[in-house]
Amino acid sequence: MLMRNLKFIIRSLLLSLIMINTAFSDSGKLALIWELDGLGNPESVVYDPTLNHLYVSNINGGPNDKDGNGYITIVSMDGKIINEKWVTGLNAPKGLALVGRTLYTTDINELVAIDVNRGRIIARYKVDDAKFLNDIAAASNGDIYVSDMLTNRIHLLADGDFSIWIESDELESPNGLDVVGEDVILGAWGKMTDGFATDIPGHLKRISIKDKSITSIGDGAAVGNLDGVEVDKKGNFYVTDWMNGKLFYITNTGDVSELLTLAQGSADHEFIIEKNLLFIPMMKNNKMLAYKVRDE
Repeated sequence: MLMRNLKFIIRSLLLSLIMINTAFSDSGKLALIWELDGLGNPESVVYDPTLNHLYVSNINGGPNDKDGNGYITIVSMDGKIINEKWVTGLNAPKGLALVGRTLYTTDINELVAIDVNRGRIIARYKVDDAKFLNDIAAASNGDIYVSDMLTNRIHLLADGDFSIWIESDELESPNGLDVVGEDVILGAWGKMTDGFATDIPGHLKRISIKDKSITSIGDGAAVGNLDGVEVDKKGNFYVTDWMNGKLFYITNTGDVSELLTLAQGSADHEFIIEKNLLFIPMMKNNKMLAYKVRDE
């Protein structure tokens, strides 16, 4: 009996060691710490440092359907739903950005502002000919940049005025956005052919806020159908590929490495630099994944 128990204990310890070692991705950079089910086609997540929780946008239906089903969920840092339908009255909310105590989300052809303290919609900025407002990025001065994938535009909300900031085929179906210094970093989906399919997938681009010049990060080679873009403390980027379910690490000179292979629908993630935490909404699987990033 003693030997049998000892063998069981040894096997359990070995199994635990294997699980610890394999918890990190193949790159050794990421470890899955929790997985949250029960969301409704989550597209974007953003961290609120004041209240220390996450806001998640839920499309809850078709990404271009004006069905009134969309909502924002509050999620705790340990992966529990605090308030499932904290804000409703939306259609297909996607990108999120927090500026002060105002949370912004895109909703097909509107940019919607939410008062965080009251949990209420306080403004809607409509673009009559917008087709697919998608991601949002906030600059340090409070300016809000918004991509429209299907019109090759990026809009700008500044001093209450919401207008086209840049329109160019060079944007190649703009999706993910991040503001880094004096540049807007763009994750391009690629040149679309039939629906959201692409002959040539997209890559990261840099847009100068000063003169709106567009340059490729790297040699311009195809990377994927890029969605979320998040900078790290070294000035490099975590980037998701929605169509192929990938997470890439792309340096500021354009070197690309694959960190994760997930299911299709890896969407607009959040990276908290101070905590080395990465959160990835899985839009088609109705879940969100949380990873600890190894500091190197």
